Amino acid sequence: MPTIAYDARRDALYSPQDDETIFDDRVEYKIPAIAAEFARLAYVHAEDAGPQFDRLTQALARVRFGEPVLFGNPDTDTQGFGALRADDGLAIVSFRGTEPGKLTDIAVDLKASLTPWNESAGRVHDGFATATRSVLPGVTQWLEATKNGRRRLVLTGHSLGAAIATLAASVCRPNELVTIGSPRVGNADFVATLAGVAITRLVDCCDLVTELPPELGGYVHAGSMTFIDADGTLDPSPDPAFVQADREAARIAYLRAYAWKIGNVMIRDLADHAAMNYIRSLVP
Repeated sequence: MPTIAYDARRDALYSPQDDETIFDDRVEYKIPAIAAEFARLAYVHAEDAGPQFDRLTQALARVRFGEPVLFGNPDTDTQGFGALRADDGLAIVSFRGTEPGKLTDIAVDLKASLTPWNESAGRVHDGFATATRSVLPGVTQWLEATKNGRRRLVLTGHSLGAAIATLAASVCRPNELVTIGSPRVGNADFVATLAGVAITRLVDCCDLVTELPPELGGYVHAGSMTFIDADGTLDPSPDPAFVQADREAARIAYLRAYAWKIGNVMIRDLADHAAMNYIRSLVP
């Protein structure tokens, strides 16, 4: 069972950056746990400099990563960061997800028509493509600058950030792609370009965002699903019947335990999208 409690608060869903880092310098974390916390830390507004940049830097230092390099584009309001751990050459690039108060993020999510992705192949979500293209030059420049010290590259993100990481993976060719609550990004021809990249696609129980955009029109997911059940247990090859039954039971239990409390998200399908409810299933 997870050591971190399930978090039904609206703040956990809408302001994931407000909680302090889960990183403990006495713990050796596996890649999925590091990636998931990096995905949540991407919401920290380090671009504001000062205390926020210091806060991100200090969180990464707890797992021995150096100072982050920020990627951002003010026109699309797309942000991310990269960090390198010198002792083992692990590099992680993480992208920020949707911030509900940002109209630019909402506009990106709504531009759901499929458009050619000439950076590799296939057709992809128009809004996700625009956001990714706006920061790719900075990412590729950083990767070039760190290539001599880098031995393993992981791309990650939560929600919109997971979609951007998926598109960037078709260009940057990481060793691993870890997506947290990712929507569908493109069609089968695009997904085929990710062959050779190890993909961990985490889906937390009822998370509604992972069912968007609908498959109608050609959208498919990149990578098989690693399911997180209602109790926070990981299942890398879930039986579809179990997934359906677990979700139905989870929704009923949520109504009884959480939905009626002030400050909580009203339905589990949204509460499960909170980044911390992914992280809790991955940390020791």
